[in-house]
Amino acid sequence: MTLIILLAIASGMALSAQAAINGQLGEKVGVIESALLTFSMGTVITGLLIFFFEPSYESTLLTVPKWQLAGALFGIVYMIVMVAAVPKVGVAIATVATILGQMIMSLVIDTQGWLGNAPIVLNYWRIAAMVCIACALLCIYLANAQTQTRLDTPVTTEDSTQTRLEPQHVS
Repeated sequence: MTLIILLAIASGMALSAQAAINGQLGEKVGVIESALLTFSMGTVITGLLIFFFEPSYESTLLTVPKWQLAGALFGIVYMIVMVAAVPKVGVAIATVATILGQMIMSLVIDTQGWLGNAPIVLNYWRIAAMVCIACALLCIYLANAQTQTRLDTPVTTEDSTQTRLEPQHVS
């Protein structure tokens, strides 16, 4: 179990790096083109992994319940929103906001036993975890707002009576 948690943490780190890279790419070539590149590369790599490593299963993509194929659509929404959001709000806010959304929905799915999952009781620890993530989002947002306010404040230099604005960077 520890190994799978560590792998999940590593995949989360990869998603943040991907969001930063795709955000920059999306500003240069467009949000949709950046998402297309990601999904095209993913298709090629996944196809190779299936061909060389995937064992055979009783079901195929053509025989599973069609609602299970809808999960692929959510990946598209995630990718496009992240590519568009990162340049505007930064990687940290976009990522933590995504994690908060994941927590809210995952707790509903767990508690209700939706989508074929076994129900898991909602308890104080799970609620506390969601509150902590919401607090993290608020703290990062306030830190960015404070930094932005400081950067927008005119600074007077000793040699000049003109004011200048510091360069802006939101992350």
